[in-house]
Amino acid sequence: MPEHIRCARNRRDFLTDCFCGFGGFAFSALGAQGAPKSPLAPKPPHFPAKAKAMIFLFQAGGPSHVETFDPKPLLNKLHGQKRPDAFGKVEYQNVNANSRLLGTKRTFARYGKSGLEVSDLLPRQAKIADDLCVLRSMHGDMVVHSAAQYQLMSGRVIPGFPAMGSWLAYGLGTESDSLPAYVVMPDPHGAPEAGQPVYTNGFLPASFQPAMFRAGNRPVLNLDLPKGIAYERRRKTVDFIRQLNDANLLGEDEEFQARMSAYDTAFKMQTEAPEIFDVSNEPQETLDLYGVGKPQTDDYGRRCLLARRLVEKGVRFICVVAGGGGGETEWDAHSDIEKNHSRMAALTDQPTAALITDLKRRGLLDSTIVLWGGEFGRSPESERGTGRDHHNTGFSMWVSGGGFRGGMAYGATDDIGLKATVEPVHFRDLHATLLNQMGLTQDGLSYLHQGRRERLTEVHGRILKDILT
Repeated sequence: MPEHIRCARNRRDFLTDCFCGFGGFAFSALGAQGAPKSPLAPKPPHFPAKAKAMIFLFQAGGPSHVETFDPKPLLNKLHGQKRPDAFGKVEYQNVNANSRLLGTKRTFARYGKSGLEVSDLLPRQAKIADDLCVLRSMHGDMVVHSAAQYQLMSGRVIPGFPAMGSWLAYGLGTESDSLPAYVVMPDPHGAPEAGQPVYTNGFLPASFQPAMFRAGNRPVLNLDLPKGIAYERRRKTVDFIRQLNDANLLGEDEEFQARMSAYDTAFKMQTEAPEIFDVSNEPQETLDLYGVGKPQTDDYGRRCLLARRLVEKGVRFICVVAGGGGGETEWDAHSDIEKNHSRMAALTDQPTAALITDLKRRGLLDSTIVLWGGEFGRSPESERGTGRDHHNTGFSMWVSGGGFRGGMAYGATDDIGLKATVEPVHFRDLHATLLNQMGLTQDGLSYLHQGRRERLTEVHGRILKDILT
């Protein structure tokens, strides 16, 4: 039969031939719509967002609010005395009937146009006071490190639930196709008490798990192509691995799909992103700003600088951890508050302030949320004479950028810093507000798990509208 009068043998032939071949274009478009889409592809927010990325400066161990952002003159006046019964009771690990109120050796002053009060422990952060929204009335449910860290990160006091970074990657995807959506940069001294599961994707698909970077000059190993291996050869190897995986894929397998996606991301990082991890190409002024090259600040400075570079490349969530391994290598001042906090502040204060300054001058702070704080604060009463115990009933955190008001203190604790008394902010309220600034509703960002629609806030959180622009 002549070709020009060949009858269509199947639907594909019919669509290809109809309307002089234009049906083929429609069929191709339909095929493209049905093609598998990366779970990390960018997704629209629920409503217009103020921020598109978030950096969490996690101060593991629990910085003391009365030594940093919450001055308590009465605490100094009552130094050495028993806590007055009028302030009520709280549960502690080690503070007992023999403990006495412990005044602070820190001095506070007002900084910036706003007059925000900051202690001399954090002189660099004091200089950016007008960019900080200090939450002085934070509180959580647990007084032990691990459970409090789980609640801070995932909204639950037990492991197995997704962390903030995984929720944001699930809800928004990532704007980068050559870097992970969610990155954690741990402290070189080790993991916090809750361990690596505190950063986990929980029951969310494995594609939303964090990429754990290393401390030091090489946060990602094996980033360069091996000697003698050309780009084309590595591309063929990755394509061959994907073909083998596709041939053995039976149905939906989230873990297998995540592994396949990881191969692709690793290849793109080798070929497109090596320069991101080399901070030596930054101007010397920028390196000096972060304290890179100085013994005390080099490590945290490098990680804060890398966080800025990752945000520039579209990474959705970065957690930069200060403190790990327990004891004196964290903000965990059981034995000597002055010694412990002076050490931790010397490591982190300059890089922290540099990050805000750098983001702001590059026009990135308005679209990037920076959150600073730990899982709780420290007790107004002494432990072992000069230390402070864990304290979850009233403490401080701060947030900057991303539509948050700068130069303000929100809420308050009582006159000795024991309990949040004015506009108390629970972790769930903080989570709800952060999601709101990223254009997500706490109900809309949910995942069906074991018959229940789970969400980051668990119980409904209050959006803190008074601190938003």
